[in-house]
Amino acid sequence: MEKLLTSTSLLVSETDEKGIIRYANSEFCHFAEYEVDELEGRAHSLVRHPDMPKAAFADLWESVKNGKVWRGYVKNSTKNGNFYWVFATVFPYENSKGDKGYLSIRKMATRDEIEIHQKLYKEMNNKKEIA
Repeated sequence: MEKLLTSTSLLVSETDEKGIIRYANSEFCHFAEYEVDELEGRAHSLVRHPDMPKAAFADLWESVKNGKVWRGYVKNSTKNGNFYWVFATVFPYENSKGDKGYLSIRKMATRDEIEIHQKLYKEMNNKKEIA
């Protein structure tokens, strides 16, 4: 079942340079259906939906590892088998302790944006299967 974000939803998480979650706000926990202690210390890929093409995350990692901001549409899985779509902005940063990592801020994707990316990602996954 799809969980729908609202126009005021703001999901925030911080990871280390390997994608291990250091922080998740309550909104992220709510939509992912995890408690914060179930997320912190785990790979952010825990919420990756199998419909997401690997190429999308390859592009994300290439961008942020090179110091660039990445923006894109992501379908995530929840702990209980549901899913939700977001428009994500991910950027590299260094916190006050000098720890490097990535900050991800996600907001609602519109129904039109979701439909476009659902179709695109399905085509990308089908091409991968054919190759």
